[in-house]
Amino acid sequence: MWPTDVDALTRRQRELGPARPTAAALPDDPRVGGCWVCFPRGCTGPGRAGDPAWTAAVVLGRDGPVEQRVLTGAAAAPYVPGLLALRQGLLLDTVVRGLARVPDVLLVDGTGRDHPRGAGLAIQLGAELEVPTVGVTHRPLLAHGEWPSDRSGATSPLHLGGEVVGCWLRTRAGARPLAVHPGWRVDLESAVDVVVRSSRVGRTPEPLRLARQAARTARSRAEAARAETATFLT
Repeated sequence: MWPTDVDALTRRQRELGPARPTAAALPDDPRVGGCWVCFPRGCTGPGRAGDPAWTAAVVLGRDGPVEQRVLTGAAAAPYVPGLLALRQGLLLDTVVRGLARVPDVLLVDGTGRDHPRGAGLAIQLGAELEVPTVGVTHRPLLAHGEWPSDRSGATSPLHLGGEVVGCWLRTRAGARPLAVHPGWRVDLESAVDVVVRSSRVGRTPEPLRLARQAARTARSRAEAARAETATFLT
C-alpha cells in the first residue's frame, strides 16, 4: 500500500533509506520500461491534491516498443521536494502493474539515494513493485558534482554526505548531461549501462521519452475533447 500522508511516507522512506538489497542480475538484452506522469498544461507551482493526471508506461524490446499503457487519474498531493512519491507514486505503480509483462528494469523520473532520507521515488517505486529501477532526472535533488567531459557516454560522480549516490551522464555530445540515480536493486554501473543503451534517438532514454510522449498525447486529447464540449454547450 502506498502511504497516503506525509508521516506515513517519511516513515517508509526511513525504512528504505538504509536498505541495500543485492543488485539484480539483469539480462544481457533487458526489456527496459519507462513511466511518466503529466499534469494539465499551464499549471504552475506545486499543484494540489486532485490535479488531473495522465500516466503512461512503455516497454522497449530489442526492436522497439513492445507494450504501452496509459491511464488517467488524479494527483494525491501537491509537489513537495523529497515527497514526490506522495504526489505521483500510486499513479505510476498502477500503470506499471497494468502491463501484461513487467519490464526487467524500469526508468523513473525521480531520484534514488539523492534524497533527504536516502529513498527517492525511483527506490520506493522499485521496492513496491519489486522491480529493478533507475532514476533519470535533469538535475540532482541534493547531491553535487562537476559535469563530465563533452563526449557521449562520459560520466562524473554525484556526491551526498560523502557518498557517491549517482552520476552525471552525457548521453549526447553537446547536450546537457542527465543525472542518473541507481534505484532499487541496481548498482551505478548497471544504471549507466541501461541508460546509455536506451538513449537511441536523443538526450532522453527512449523508454522515458516515449512514456512522456504517450502521457502528453493523452492529455492533449482530453483537453481537446473538453474544449469541443465547451464550444458545443455555448
